[in-house]
Amino acid sequence: MGEFQHVRRRVVAVIPARGGSKGVPHKNLRPVAGVPLVVRSIIAARDANLVDAVYVSTDDPAITALAESSGAEVIARPADIAGDLATSESALLHALDAMDSAGNPADILVFIQATSPFIRSEQIDEAISRVAAGTEDVVFSAVHNDAFLWRIDENGAYGVNHDSSVRLRRQDRDPEYRETGAFYVMTVSGFRAAKHRFFGRVGVELVDERDSLEIDTLEQMQLASLIAAGRERQSAVSGGIDVDALITDFDGVHTDDLVHVDQHGVETVVVSRSDGMGVRLLREAGIPVAIVSTETNPVVTVRARKLGVDVVQAVNDKAAAVREWAARIGVDVSRVAFIGNDVNDLSALSIVGWPIAVADAHPRVVTAARIHLSRRGGDGAVREASELILNNRKAL
Repeated sequence: MGEFQHVRRRVVAVIPARGGSKGVPHKNLRPVAGVPLVVRSIIAARDANLVDAVYVSTDDPAITALAESSGAEVIARPADIAGDLATSESALLHALDAMDSAGNPADILVFIQATSPFIRSEQIDEAISRVAAGTEDVVFSAVHNDAFLWRIDENGAYGVNHDSSVRLRRQDRDPEYRETGAFYVMTVSGFRAAKHRFFGRVGVELVDERDSLEIDTLEQMQLASLIAAGRERQSAVSGGIDVDALITDFDGVHTDDLVHVDQHGVETVVVSRSDGMGVRLLREAGIPVAIVSTETNPVVTVRARKLGVDVVQAVNDKAAAVREWAARIGVDVSRVAFIGNDVNDLSALSIVGWPIAVADAHPRVVTAARIHLSRRGGDGAVREASELILNNRKAL
């Protein structure tokens, strides 16, 4: 951090994150593959080598708590610039004034939007370098735009960025760029004078199309979760899941979520021997395993005994049960994986470092999960997760 300290340039990242959102309620707090949007933006800023400090401007207590726990400083955003009509510029100027009042003025501002979940820290650094070198006054993230754009008026549709009578090939057209909204780097002095994010000489930092998604709808939130989960899965397959303990739900994870009931009311379920071997391999590697279940059922007790693992039943608050078990065995929850399948697993998935969903999990569990297994509950899901955990141990 602070490559430009010798010329006394202070680089700060500011993330405006209102509590209110009409399109997607509580959007900034919603997780993408288990990580809330605002936390993803904080991590991207924090991991940029040239950023000296990360601030979150918010009016929301929940965002405040999450931002502070993620290593950001918080600037309380007044109500008059926190409504639906408030501009990002007003929040940025207020944040800069707060820094000045605290004796920490900034020279270069990195404006980051939490609604872009796939920001790369190295691209932030590249944009900062260009502004710090004086090459440009503003550099913003963008992608190539090859689309033929149209508008419609009373006479019908007409081409905006092309002559519709001459269909030029992409390589024969002048290049165009689409603003992604992910980040904007600018000089503070220029921004204060212009009171707008575009001034002076403006440059473009090209980012990959795969990283350009901006979230404004629930459908885009779900898409982001699927993209992130695919990337996490690819990373996990190649490098393994780095944890010290595994906790699982029972119904729908060790089973296919079906139950057989005979005429006497006796329940039976089907479990996978493959899962049993996966648990055995984890235990032999010194990785503790536990089952946490909402219901109290002799079947769960018998299966846990057979596997030689801890079991906690009649659990209404799975997050509390996970914390208690992790504390008892001396493992931080950030080093715990939890495999779930239904909405009663969401509280536990939200607190562990590696939330995992079986292939046939409820959509809300899919959204909350960091890893998405290819196997269904009762059909080798636990074995698949076990192998991903053991793969990481072998790679060390």
